[in-house]
Amino acid sequence: MLYIGTSGYSYQDWIGPFYPEGTKQGEMLGFYSGAFDFTEINSTYYAIPNSHMMYNMQKKTAAGFVFTVKLHQSMTHQRNAGEKEYRQFADAVGILRQEGKLGCLVAQFPYSFHCNRENWTYILSVKAQFPEDELVVEFRNARWLREEVFDLLKKNGLGYVCVDEPAIAGLLDRRSVHTSKTAYIRFHGRNQEKWYNHKEAYERYDYLYKEPELEEWADKVKGLAQETENCFVSFNNHFRAQAVMNGLMLKRMLGL
Repeated sequence: MLYIGTSGYSYQDWIGPFYPEGTKQGEMLGFYSGAFDFTEINSTYYAIPNSHMMYNMQKKTAAGFVFTVKLHQSMTHQRNAGEKEYRQFADAVGILRQEGKLGCLVAQFPYSFHCNRENWTYILSVKAQFPEDELVVEFRNARWLREEVFDLLKKNGLGYVCVDEPAIAGLLDRRSVHTSKTAYIRFHGRNQEKWYNHKEAYERYDYLYKEPELEEWADKVKGLAQETENCFVSFNNHFRAQAVMNGLMLKRMLGL
């Protein structure tokens, strides 16, 4: 299955460009699910979700809609999450699993998360906290781009997150790789000027892909979708609904 969607859906600056004027926050997901069949929940990076939140969220979508869920920052950045945090997170995403609407969990590590044995052991410890769920890993540091890392990911049933981001030294390249039954691609935009030099976080993702840039990925996406059980394509260039525009553009390109 191929799923194309956006990283998050609840943005006030999408009212007008995507959501009709007057749309309330609680109405956004229902409207969004009319255009896409999946979304990546990234609010869970900032606050650990609870079961009630997940139940109400999935209730607003029809059968066949799928969620992927980004792990909390205490699990990927601070790396100080305890048993309580992991249990609450697992219980919450379990609601989506029970409803058949959980795609996978997304662990996005920072650039400072270097490629070494200690950090690899940590990744395995995170996976062990979610034995029932598929986990995909996004690295930000190019030193992880090694064949032995891809082999370890495959051996341990961990997915690799492909990325499209600025061509800056030290960041990941735009290779197409899958290491588990789940393929995952995140489009962050190519705003090289603002990647590090920004005042607000959203500035980094202020970018609208042109058709030729997405065409670079069309065959790669088709290939990943054919070679895996599920392929998720998530647009994270969310500023002013540019993610929506590019998501719909890619869907048209692929005849979806």
